[in-house]
Amino acid sequence: MKWNKQLIYTLVALVIVAALYRIIPNRPLGFAPQIAMALFAGSVIKDRKYSFALPLLSMLLSDILFQFLYNAGISSIPGFYSGQWLNYLLFAGLTVIGFFINQNKIVQIGLGALAAPTLFFFISNFLVWIGGGGFHHPKTVAGLIQTYVDGIPFYSGSLMATIVFAAILFGGYAILGQKKTQTAH
Repeated sequence: MKWNKQLIYTLVALVIVAALYRIIPNRPLGFAPQIAMALFAGSVIKDRKYSFALPLLSMLLSDILFQFLYNAGISSIPGFYSGQWLNYLLFAGLTVIGFFINQNKIVQIGLGALAAPTLFFFISNFLVWIGGGGFHHPKTVAGLIQTYVDGIPFYSGSLMATIVFAAILFGGYAILGQKKTQTAH
């Protein structure tokens, strides 16, 4: 990825739009673009610090907005809560998955779009269970299973969102790359 003003503006706009999208009320549970952004950034942005920054800045901005709405009494969802840093760590890990995705291989993009939300689902729900969050299920196998069952609506939305937004991000990037190649000739 070659850096220029237009690309930087596009990435900043992507962070802002994705953050605003995440705070839309009544959107389907888990249906947000940040996991796809992590995969895309890890795959396409070769400077690793910027690849991590893209999804993490989007998450941070939306969390700040959530907190503002929560403090104003407009939303029941707080932006910041105990253990939240683990979500940021998980998103950094999802960006690493993107390092192994060739942006030109549809199968790799598809597998990444399936693997990333699945890993996030299993790890984040395990952390909720072990940390006593969520519905405070007992520290038993049955409690862990119930925690995973509780997370299924978020998982299905996350899986669908990652597939949709990965198609938009990777597809849009490929189309723009083709247009640049055509205009250069």
